[in-house]
Amino acid sequence: MDFLDFLAEQWLLVGLLVALLYAFVLTERYKSGEPASLHEVTKLINSDGAKVLDIRDRSEFTSGHIVDSLHIPHGDVAERIAELESFKDKTIIVADKMGQHAGPVGRMLKQKGFQVRRLQGGMSEWANQNLPVVKGKG
Repeated sequence: MDFLDFLAEQWLLVGLLVALLYAFVLTERYKSGEPASLHEVTKLINSDGAKVLDIRDRSEFTSGHIVDSLHIPHGDVAERIAELESFKDKTIIVADKMGQHAGPVGRMLKQKGFQVRRLQGGMSEWANQNLPVVKGKG
């Protein structure tokens, strides 16, 4: 009951804390690249020449990936970042399975000066919407 009394008495402080936490989460989310919807990703690829960086494991990549995706597993991106230098003038769309690794990879790429977006919902959402994938080539 003491906790509820505290919340009632200090509602302004609690509200400020919640607002600050929300602002922090949003800030951190955009530091790793703004999320891009499936529609935005197809537009970026088709009209702006964006490059998709698929960071899933090899088996997941070969089971189905976006056409012309560059495959670098999430654990190898730091040591293979030189392979991305030729795409520095383009938007890089980081795609993973469900969004669990795209944030840290996106943050690292942004720190290195890349324009980064993250595939919202990952490849799971891409597949759920029956969007085209290429199989093999891993």
